[in-house]
Amino acid sequence: MNALKGLAPLAHWPLRLSLAATFAFHAWPKLMDAGAMAENMNMPAMMIMMLGVMEIAGAALILYGGVGPEWATQLAGLVFAVVMVGAIFMVHAVMGWNSIGNMGMEFQVLILAASLYFATKGNDV
Repeated sequence: MNALKGLAPLAHWPLRLSLAATFAFHAWPKLMDAGAMAENMNMPAMMIMMLGVMEIAGAALILYGGVGPEWATQLAGLVFAVVMVGAIFMVHAVMGWNSIGNMGMEFQVLILAASLYFATKGNDV
């Protein structure tokens, strides 16, 4: 197990990369066709566009924070947390916990926890 401790300084990268990829993947359709997404999600198109911008900005910030300033990591965590709280309470909570088959909030709560971790710990991970 001591051999794994040598990897500790790099352990934040898989989490950063997966968060950035997840948010960028979900931002893309919002930015490319906000009108269709708005209709599908029953939300105003401007709100969908704002979400897409927040998700792309957060993805860029979480990656930048890995090699740059701590504020970028913390801001990304806060942006992601706001998006996830909205997703949980506006969409997923009413469907329960289980995200398999019924779009529950299991996945969103995990992303929220990781986001809050980066928001509070910054680059001191």
